[in-house]
Amino acid sequence: MIPAMPAPLPAPTFDAGAAYPEVKNLRTALDAADWPAVRAMVADRDPDARTMLAGVVADRPGIEAFLQRAYDDNPEDPHAGLLLGAYLIRAGWRIRSSYRAQHVSRSQFAQFHEHLRRSERVLIDVTARYPDDAAAWTQRITNNRGLQLGQAEARRRYDRLAQHHPHHAPAQSSLLQQFCPKWSGTWDRAFGFARECTQAAPDGAHNAVLIAEAHLERWLEFDTERESAAYLRDTAVVDEVMQAGQRSVLHPDFVDGPGWVSVRSAFALIFSLTEQWTAAASQFTALGNRGTDYPWDYVDGVAGFTKYRAKAYAKGGQS
Repeated sequence: MIPAMPAPLPAPTFDAGAAYPEVKNLRTALDAADWPAVRAMVADRDPDARTMLAGVVADRPGIEAFLQRAYDDNPEDPHAGLLLGAYLIRAGWRIRSSYRAQHVSRSQFAQFHEHLRRSERVLIDVTARYPDDAAAWTQRITNNRGLQLGQAEARRRYDRLAQHHPHHAPAQSSLLQQFCPKWSGTWDRAFGFARECTQAAPDGAHNAVLIAEAHLERWLEFDTERESAAYLRDTAVVDEVMQAGQRSVLHPDFVDGPGWVSVRSAFALIFSLTEQWTAAASQFTALGNRGTDYPWDYVDGVAGFTKYRAKAYAKGGQS
């Protein structure tokens, strides 16, 4: 008897609506320019969910005028300020592009910085009125990088947030980027911060993803493939990646809460790169066909997801 061919795996999607039902509802309200509905969906959420939904709003093109009206109608509303501020940051980054500075024009930089300065004015007011607003502080940490305000100011902003929310993973991931050499940091500082956050967080929390993210960033910065490959084979790297996984996505207390697709994606990729295929396969099984632009854009996006998923299942088994 000829064995049956395995069923083809579903094509990946990086649409947040595939993982979070509330995202679809939020987009519908945005498209209808229904501010009361948008506000209700963002209000009374936990910090992780509110930060995630602010990102969804920021990614929706063509809604700046709608958000500006909502803010102008009530500048003291933290939700209006958060969403307008987040949108302006993302709009600015779209103008700047993701290229390194030498490939960005003077005009792009001027428009980029104008968007960030507008956002900063709004978000300063939000965090002054509501100093425990983790989502707004997270946006201000991102803004710090674009405005080139420096390492000390970035850490100050994070510390203000951490007084109220000491394990807010989205803010930690944003600050980790600031601490990388590409933003005038150092590898010692980046890894030191990632380990600090991982050790302080409860078992099963998302925070150990910072270890995965730090190793991905370090891997990308080597000049040659030989150096990159040697780094990924280093026993200390392999062991630290696995230990971080055991503190988070491989821990029985891990919960697929807001941000889980990005967290599992980062581990799926770093487990694959370090050839820990069984662990990688477990993350691809949990993800199904869902992924996120970061970190998969580092390895050709959907094509990279598909490639490493196939390898993980072939070498590590499909859980």
